[in-house]
Amino acid sequence: MVVFSPETSVGEFAADLPGAAEIFRKADISFCCGGSLSLADAATRAGLDPAALLAELHALADVAATEAPTDTPALIDHILSRYHQTHRAELEWLIPLAEKVEAVHGDHQAAPLGVMAALIALERELDSHMMKEEQVLFPMMQAGGHPMIAHPIAAMRHEHDTTNDLLRDVLRVTHNLDLPDGACRSWTALYTGLRKFADDLTRHIALENQVLFPRFAAQAT
Repeated sequence: MVVFSPETSVGEFAADLPGAAEIFRKADISFCCGGSLSLADAATRAGLDPAALLAELHALADVAATEAPTDTPALIDHILSRYHQTHRAELEWLIPLAEKVEAVHGDHQAAPLGVMAALIALERELDSHMMKEEQVLFPMMQAGGHPMIAHPIAAMRHEHDTTNDLLRDVLRVTHNLDLPDGACRSWTALYTGLRKFADDLTRHIALENQVLFPRFAAQAT
């Protein structure tokens, strides 16, 4: 676990805090070769305020701690912000990072060969799925339901199964996110990000299947 301090190295943040690598990338801070620099030194060299950068990293960590609300409209809003937006944002940087790790370490016996293609397939399925929820199912739920709501719910449950299969493909080609000894910062950051992404996606699907969808079971009979 990262100790949130300006003296913590950039490499430690990138390895232990999912999403930190993308913050550093946008700030033009190297977390791989320059990962031994402290956060304070790296921020100063990049012309940034160390305190502001540390606050951004704190905010990143706080996102995962958000509790799901009980009220249905608020729960849907929570799913949209906590999971839909987060999945899209994380896949934007995870896919290029996966491409980099494959290109640089493709000859390593533990290389995650095929991880970029697996993530692209997952992204396509997930984006299509989330758009259907955003444009069809969730508006029906926010309006109080609909006599025909059973059909989109059944379709979303089926697509959840497909998404889980694609996630298993990602875990398979990454050897269950098992890092080899001596893995570089980029490889470490990729697996840290993928672990958080996989955990989030699992919780997201469970929240819909086990909490949100059953609330409309009476209309589905």
